[in-house]
Amino acid sequence: MNSPHKTDSSLSQNPDIRFLGKLLGDVIRAYGGDKLYRQTEYIRSASVDRARGVEGAHLADTGLDALSLDDTLSFVRGFMLFSMLANLAEDRQGTGSDFGADLATAVAQLEQHGIDRAKIVEMLDGALIAPVMTAHPTEVRRKSMIDHKNRIADLMRLKDVGQDTTEAGETVDEAIFRQIALLWQTRPLRRERLYVQDEIENVLAYFRDVFLPVLPALYAQWERVLGSRPSSFLRVGNWIGGDRDGNPYVQADQLRSALSRGCQEALAYYMDRLHELGAELSISTELAHVPQAVLDLAEASGDTSPSRVDEPYRRAISGIYARLAATYRQRTGKTPPRPSALPGAPYDEPGAFRRDLVLVAQGLASEGNGALATGGALGRLIRAVETFGFHLATLDMRQNSAVHERVVAELLKEAGVATDYAGLDEMARVALLRAELANNRPLGARGAVYSEETTSELAIVQAAADAHRLYGPQCIAVYIISKAESVSDLLEVALLLKEAGLWRAATSEAAPVCPIMPVPLFETIADLEAAPAIMSAYFGLPEIGALVRARGHQEVMIGYSDSNKDGGYITSTWGLYKASSALEPVFAQAGTKMQLFHGRGGAVGRGGGSAFAAIRAQPSGSVQGRIRITEQGEVIAAKYGTRDVAAANLESMTSATLLATLEPEALSVTDHARFTTVMDQLSRDAFAAYRSLVYDTAGFREFFRELTPIQEISGLKIGSRPASRTKSTRIEDLRAIPWVFSWAQARVMLPGWYGVGHALDAFGDKALLADMAQAWPFFHSALANMEMVLAKSDLAIAERYLPLVKDQDAGQAIFGRIRDGWMKSRDGLLGITSQSRLLERNEPLDRSIRLRLPYIEPLNLLQVELLKRHRAGDTDERIKEGIELSINAIATALRNSG
Repeated sequence: MNSPHKTDSSLSQNPDIRFLGKLLGDVIRAYGGDKLYRQTEYIRSASVDRARGVEGAHLADTGLDALSLDDTLSFVRGFMLFSMLANLAEDRQGTGSDFGADLATAVAQLEQHGIDRAKIVEMLDGALIAPVMTAHPTEVRRKSMIDHKNRIADLMRLKDVGQDTTEAGETVDEAIFRQIALLWQTRPLRRERLYVQDEIENVLAYFRDVFLPVLPALYAQWERVLGSRPSSFLRVGNWIGGDRDGNPYVQADQLRSALSRGCQEALAYYMDRLHELGAELSISTELAHVPQAVLDLAEASGDTSPSRVDEPYRRAISGIYARLAATYRQRTGKTPPRPSALPGAPYDEPGAFRRDLVLVAQGLASEGNGALATGGALGRLIRAVETFGFHLATLDMRQNSAVHERVVAELLKEAGVATDYAGLDEMARVALLRAELANNRPLGARGAVYSEETTSELAIVQAAADAHRLYGPQCIAVYIISKAESVSDLLEVALLLKEAGLWRAATSEAAPVCPIMPVPLFETIADLEAAPAIMSAYFGLPEIGALVRARGHQEVMIGYSDSNKDGGYITSTWGLYKASSALEPVFAQAGTKMQLFHGRGGAVGRGGGSAFAAIRAQPSGSVQGRIRITEQGEVIAAKYGTRDVAAANLESMTSATLLATLEPEALSVTDHARFTTVMDQLSRDAFAAYRSLVYDTAGFREFFRELTPIQEISGLKIGSRPASRTKSTRIEDLRAIPWVFSWAQARVMLPGWYGVGHALDAFGDKALLADMAQAWPFFHSALANMEMVLAKSDLAIAERYLPLVKDQDAGQAIFGRIRDGWMKSRDGLLGITSQSRLLERNEPLDRSIRLRLPYIEPLNLLQVELLKRHRAGDTDERIKEGIELSINAIATALRNSG
């Protein structure tokens, strides 16, 4: 897009961006016409001059007013595509993604502390590290757009190795131009809203194209680093098809579909790899010794082809393939993509399939130096089976505690056990639920008629029980309880699981058995403060204490989004830290490991930022080798869109967990006590400032809904879930995603910083704050994330949205408070970190943001004008399309905006 005579200095430092930007400009000229190209270039140049501070370059001098409505749509698409290509280029350079140390670096760092590799492997053998894919709607791009971008990434890799032509004989540069031209002509917006099945298929593409091939390759690399073979501690989880909280479209059928489709993808992948192995393992008994176990496997295969009579490995693979094809048919009810001509008995479980593969590997290892058995395709397949099983990914169930309460109340009433469960106090509820859990008698009676809600919830747990029988217990391992506020909230889920036979009562000889773990989600500031007491009381129940000790761990989920909306950035971050720290001794006393599940979003206001830094910043003793983290919306494509980027991010998460678990605490006890006292004060002051603005200021709700494009975002077809939990317009009832997303669109980014400046300004000992930023990973990480958000915000641009607010006097007053808070936050941060400007010490990120600013500003200005016309009643469909395109483009440029 850039002209040869005017190049942004940020642009010139990344040759990939310069190359791709030029091709995009060529595409716009070829397919949009010379006029559009010249208009786009003029706007870009003027915006670059303004960003550079060129004298006479004003915000009003944009050239945007010369665009027709049709040209406006084309212009927005052009700037959106540039941002997408810039993201791709930065990911290739490692400057735009969440990369931390690789495993070799982490191991070397631990060895410096006297922790040897045997200790590291021992820890990893009991570890669980799991990014969990969710369908939370912040990904505004269609998958078709992402697919074209990924093809460009593949072509750029050919350029990296000096390859000039593709396999099809096309020059690489021509192929990239063609993909950008296809992007230009691909509709970026969805015409229809996404359904749950669409979301299931979207996430399966990541498993099929990225996770299935990447994880075995990573493990092979780590085996070389560690000098031994660790267990499959890194796995990828999934919420899509199991997360029902606020989504009425997730029912038993969707849960069954998610699991069935996952099974299909896993088995189809294994069958493809077996087919390749069959072609490769042409070893003849005339030239090699073959162990009897392999010969027996070959004989049992039923493969009697004369051409393979001396090739036992191929015959053995044929038999394994036949059994896997039968497994596919049995578990999915469908014919496999490439059926076997041989008969075969289905495998009972993945371990039996793995054992056959290991027999083949052991046979190969018996000859020569074992090179045919170590690593390679067979080794990667064995690792894939260990990691993905027959279920592909563990599917989490989630529902709101209020739903469970209503369902349990109805079950108890219809069974004649309790007529008014909802009217009981907590102690009485717990006593009643424990009594019911002490026996295996279901409450539900055959032929009983229940409400639609109860019928649906019972069907869900029955589908989970059926799935356990079909795919194994790893297919669903946890049941997350949103808005968990009491012990009874956990016991209610156990009671529902009992209805499907998933809870088996304790006996005199054994603890209760429940293969699906009830997991509380503590979300608000009050919930986080109450979490240690709730878990202590839960573990104090004898049957529960016995259950968690037998299992060896218990998960607790902590939510960033609602705690931030409730109390502001620093109070949320500190509340999560304190809850994690306070929970650790509760778990130690209960004799079980703590597994924290972090509900992080893409934006800093929802727990976003560097996952590596966030894990490293966890309280000492809170990670324990077990951690799960949600990956949401646009973050999934950003972190796992290509195999190279996915591998780097997965390794970063692994290294951070390793260091957080084993590295000695850097802070002294004295410093930790001093610093936590300061954080308590900062949190109180920030909380007061945030609550005063957001919840106690008259007219703030209207100001937010009119200043930002929240109304228009709610209409985007980017997810199956409604934007609000209820029809209320209260901020308390709004989901955190549109709350954060809309502030980002207007360039305010309020959830990521407001209130912190007031707290920093009020704290007298600035030298102590500077010491904290230097010595304490938690405070350093919190400030670094806030600094990124402040750098991406722009209150001069945000002020252009003010005319959208109907009550101008109130709007000006509220905006003045926001501006004052931003200045305090920026000045406080710069003073603590001894910088003269934001991101002075983070040149790659500073360069990345400065590169984008000239491309975001015109989009914001256009968005404001389109919003004015739309809200004034202009019914031209192009206005609505332009708003949605601008939302798409700004989100793409800002990257982690939801």
